[in-house]
Amino acid sequence: MLFVRQTLGTAAAAALLLLLAPSAVARSAALDEVTVDPTATVAADGTITLSGTYRCAAASGPVFVSSSVSQGDPRVKQGIGGSSAVCDGAEHRWTNTEKREAGTLVPGAAHVEATLLELAGTGLPLPTFHASRRQDVTVTQG
Repeated sequence: MLFVRQTLGTAAAAALLLLLAPSAVARSAALDEVTVDPTATVAADGTITLSGTYRCAAASGPVFVSSSVSQGDPRVKQGIGGSSAVCDGAEHRWTNTEKREAGTLVPGAAHVEATLLELAGTGLPLPTFHASRRQDVTVTQG
């Protein structure tokens, strides 16, 4: 490294090392994923349940799986709960449930978006998106 630094300069040597050795962030991001189950449920009282799986390799702050659903107008999304995530490289299930006014979501076609989000940093935590998935689902009465 000393020879490379003397020949190329410190900035060039650092850039060369970044190119030669994949970063932990790049390896981690390749493993991060979130899925959405093809079926969501809505109870008679308006309780909506969305679910799926997630996997994340590493995080420095708390990680959450957030989700939303839209039906009809895709610009109108209903946030449905949020759950804590464990980033250990293994696949885990997530389930988010929220009670809405009955009739907000009805059986039939809908669109779900799930996001794996980390809050990291010193001071004001900033969001870091690990993975996101948008998927059409079928809502069933549950």
